[in-house]
Parts: sequence; structure tokens; C-alpha cells
Amino acid sequence: MSITQSIEVAGWDTRLCSQKPGIPRTAGIIRTQGARGDGGIIHHELQTNKHVTLQLLWEEYREKNPDGYRYSRFCELYRGWLLAQECVLRHPHRAGEKLFVDYAGDTIPVHNATTGEVTPAAIFIAVLGASSYTYAEATWTQGLADWIGSHLRTFEFLGGVPDIVVPDNLKSGVTKACRYEPSVNRTYEEMASHCGVAVVPTRPRKPRDKAKVEAGVLVVERWILAALRKRKFFSLAEVNQAIQELLVRLNDRPFRRREGSRRSLFESLDKPALRALPTQRYEYGDWETHRVNIDYHVAFDHHWYSVPYQLTQQEVEVRATAATVEIFHRGLRVASHARSQVPHDATTVNDHRPKAHQRHLEWTPSRLVDWAKTIGPATAELFDRIMAGKRHPEQGYRSCLGILRLSKQYTTQRVEAAARRAIALRACSYQSIKSILECHLDSQAIEPAAEPKPPLNHPNIRGSEYFDTGEEPTDQGK
Repeated sequence: MSITQSIEVAGWDTRLCSQKPGIPRTAGIIRTQGARGDGGIIHHELQTNKHVTLQLLWEEYREKNPDGYRYSRFCELYRGWLLAQECVLRHPHRAGEKLFVDYAGDTIPVHNATTGEVTPAAIFIAVLGASSYTYAEATWTQGLADWIGSHLRTFEFLGGVPDIVVPDNLKSGVTKACRYEPSVNRTYEEMASHCGVAVVPTRPRKPRDKAKVEAGVLVVERWILAALRKRKFFSLAEVNQAIQELLVRLNDRPFRRREGSRRSLFESLDKPALRALPTQRYEYGDWETHRVNIDYHVAFDHHWYSVPYQLTQQEVEVRATAATVEIFHRGLRVASHARSQVPHDATTVNDHRPKAHQRHLEWTPSRLVDWAKTIGPATAELFDRIMAGKRHPEQGYRSCLGILRLSKQYTTQRVEAAARRAIALRACSYQSIKSILECHLDSQAIEPAAEPKPPLNHPNIRGSEYFDTGEEPTDQGK
């Protein structure tokens, strides 16, 4: 049927359209129920193709009817036809364009079979604008993770994604409500971008903006929640299974004031217009803003993750998924780590450290001893004794490195001789080696240790045998 024929059948020109029996005329427009043989054709053209406008339809009409209505009258008649549909077509929606989302005011109690504790489950509801096709599910919370997960499951239920998602100003999705430029949560915005969907929140205190989802909430509460009011649930999965069973019946239920059902309109209007789902499912991630600590690490969930040391004291953004932690600076990713579940620990990439710190961490007891062996065996033994004398070997690193530096100032032969003297004197330290070298004591012969003197033998000196017998002392030997 051509546009001209649609206009004629719509009854907009009483000279071209005969009176339909049983249907009264009002202001030159036939009041109908939106069937395809009337003004519903014009409305269907606008719904099914987002590029079709009333201007285009009017021009096509005028091509066949040069003496037909002017554009202003054409639009006036169309608006009148919409009003004639009462609440059925109050807000025209293009096919596949908008998905309205919100939570129901009521909840469903879930019982713990062991403790008897009752937890209320929130009810997420999504309604397509053109067909009123509805999706609903229960979640434990209305938090961000559940909010994002419900969107993803809705898209999968529909088998595609719409052009626009229209949420209410829930804090999980909208961080700052504003009539002109609302601020959308970073994770929510990222999910929408991944799926190719625009997020357009409703205007604050504008109930008409969310009339579609409010009607959907009311329908779900009446036909699903009310039907489940006497059932006792013991798990969230059990609740969702019951909701899905009733959801099929709801979408198949015939409309009262128009032909078809939510499902039939979805199949003919919304489904063909939906865009394909992304090839990879969006992976949920939390975003946080942090300032890099002086040790070039950022704290997230009680764990520390490194960034390049040049970003110390800079503000960065952290995105954390279940498996990874990514860190961004001015929109560029500067670090990526596997997420750790170990609290109060650190995950560090060696390249993030300054060169001096990298060299410091390359020091190990065995490596220091190997360096000392290039000077001589006495120096290697000295290093072993220095580190063994500390509670932790790392406490002796600086002493050993200081001695290695002395080998650049003095010959290796002198340092080796100084090490032998220090070992003989049991003065194993950097300061001892330095003093020996400065005082040229390394060139002096090492005096052999004096042999111990034999023990004194005297009547007044009691041996261990005396204490073993327990005898009382006598006057003998005085």
C-alpha cells in the first residue's frame, strides 16, 4: 500500500475515504484501533525505519496529490490520530530504538533453609519501547555489579541490542542526575560502549520520560510478583526460574486495546531492528581513582600494584576485573597485573622500578660472594662472615658493597690482604677493612695467635670433682 493510499484509508480526507460502519469520525479523522488499514500504516512506517520522517511521508503524499494537505495540516492530523489511540500510542517509539530499565518497588523474600534468615531480592525490569516486550529477573542487590549483569542478560534475552538504554536516575547507573548533562557511572558507560548502546537517563522529576517502564513495572508486579506472593523460595535461582515461566505468559498475553501481544509485536517490530550482540561478552570491571604512592604502587582492595616510577604522586584510574587490574594515566594504560587475592602484599613489575632500585634487588648473598671471589678467597670468606653475623643477610649488603667499592680505590691484592687481617682479628666489617687499608696495616705480617696458658694448679682452686661430691670445705690447705 502506498503512502497516498495510507492517507486516504486513514480517513484524513473525508472526500477520499468512505465512512466505516460502526466507527465515528472526529475532526475529519477516523478513530481506529491502530490496524494496518488506517493511520497505523503511517505510524508503522515511522516505527520500522528510523530514517523515515513525517516530512518524507508528506512529500510522497504530495507527489501523488499536488492539491493535498499542507505539511502543517498533515502533522496536525497525525498528532490527532495518535491522541485518538488514547493510552495505547501516547509516546511513539521507533522499532529497536529504546529499552527502558528500572527496578520494581516490591521485592521477593528468599529464605535461608539453614538459618531461616530472609533476604529480599530486587526485581530488575526492562521494557522495549515499540513492542513493550518485557524482561524481568531477581538479583540480590541494586548495586553496580548486579545492575550491569542484568543489562547483559537482558540483551541476551532479546537476542540483540537497542540503540538507546533509558535508565531512571538510579545511583548504580547515574552518578549525578541533571536535566541537561547527567553523569553516567564509568563502568556503566564502558559496558554501553562495548555493546554499542547509548545511555540516555530520564530527566529528574519527569515521570513521562519513564512512563513505558513504569507501566512495565506495574504489569510485572500484577502478573508476576502477585502470582508468586504465596510461594516460598530458598534460592535466587529458584526465584528466577519462576519469574521466567510467568514472563513467557506475560509476553504472550494479548493486548486489550490493540491487536497482537508483546511477543508478536516484538517479532515484527523490535527484533528485526535490534543490532547484533558483540562477539565478546563484556567483562565487568570496577573503576577507581587513586594517587600513586611514593613507592610507585597503587592500593586496590588491600593489595598494592606497581606503576612506572615516573608516575609517583600522579593521579591514575584503576580498572579491576575478576582476573586483572589495569591502571590508566590520562587515558593510556600504563600497567596491567593479574589480580591478587593476597591482602597487604604487593605485585611489582621490575621494569617499573628506578634503575638504582633494580640494581639493589639484584644483590643476593651468593652473588655478592661470587663478586668477592674475584678479589680472593679471604674476601669471599669475609663476606660470608659479615652476612652470617646479621639477623638478616640483607643487613650486610651495604657493608659488602662498600668493600667492593674499596677494591676500585685500592688494589685487589691489598683488599685481599686486609680481609685476611680482619678475619684474623675477628673484625669483620667495612670500617675495619677501610681502617686497615688507610693505615697500611695490610702490608704488615699477621701475628700468630698466642697459645692459651695452662690452668693454674693451686689448693685453693677447686675442680669440678669437688662440686660433684657435694663435700663441705675443710681447713686443709689453709
